[in-house]
Amino acid sequence: MTDRLVWLPFDPAELGDVPTSLRYEVVDPVDGDVPDSVGDVRFYVPPYRLGDEVTDVLARMSSLEVVQTLTAGVDNVLPHLPDGVTLCNGRGIHDASTAELALTLVLSSLRGIPEHVRGQARHAWAGGWRTSLADRRVLVVGHGAIGRAIEARLLPFETTVVRVARTARVLDDGPVHGFDELPDLLPDADVVVLVCPLTDETRGLVDAAFLDRLPDGALLVNVARGAVVVTDDLLAALRTGRITAALDVTDPEPLPADHPLWEAPGLLVTPHVGGLSSAMWPRAHRVVREQLHRYAAGEELHNRMTGRY
Repeated sequence: MTDRLVWLPFDPAELGDVPTSLRYEVVDPVDGDVPDSVGDVRFYVPPYRLGDEVTDVLARMSSLEVVQTLTAGVDNVLPHLPDGVTLCNGRGIHDASTAELALTLVLSSLRGIPEHVRGQARHAWAGGWRTSLADRRVLVVGHGAIGRAIEARLLPFETTVVRVARTARVLDDGPVHGFDELPDLLPDADVVVLVCPLTDETRGLVDAAFLDRLPDGALLVNVARGAVVVTDDLLAALRTGRITAALDVTDPEPLPADHPLWEAPGLLVTPHVGGLSSAMWPRAHRVVREQLHRYAAGEELHNRMTGRY
């Protein structure tokens, strides 16, 4: 039977081989397109950019069983998820893309690329001594799929990578430290890369006390969520000139044109583009295709954040 309805934000033909036992509609609520079939949807793949138009429609999906996001973080969806609905995240979609950007931000900041770009615009030939990534001690805060992808790209640069996650554990390839160990780890960190999910525990994790424990010259890179960092505390630390930072995510976001972060010294900002690269869609299509086959066959879904599937 083809009675189970799937809403996709793209043409199902882009997925290749999809289960014929399901029926499909292409819907993007951001465009104001909410068909009358909203009450029949069983499996929903929201568009990548999640706004109020997307989350508001969840309450109207009276037959909904599964939400499969294209994002790794689910903090924008979870508060709106109806009871009994399974939520699966986009683990595996953004590993390569976000890890590439994290490495780009680290290298660009350490080697002074923003200053060189501004110098080129002025036709100014200005050199200077810069810090190499080689021999740096890098804390990667968050040890999910993206955190591991970042680590894999850092190691060939002759770095020492220290892994930090919510729960301490020992893996075959070494230890993962817990968040509670951060006060002891921060004073020896040359670079801190944030890639942890936004939870009650991580909201405001990087505050004045966190930043004060970093050594002079340390670099903070955030490719997680803006609210992991207390913006005012980061601004104060940057204005001292003691540390630098690179942010792909901010709080607030998008960053208003008159926000003081734009003018903060020692700061590189990119507009939340960690997942936006040519690497995203092939991986997104692969994840969604496999999930649909599992759903159609009644098999356990991957990447479950909640629910029974």
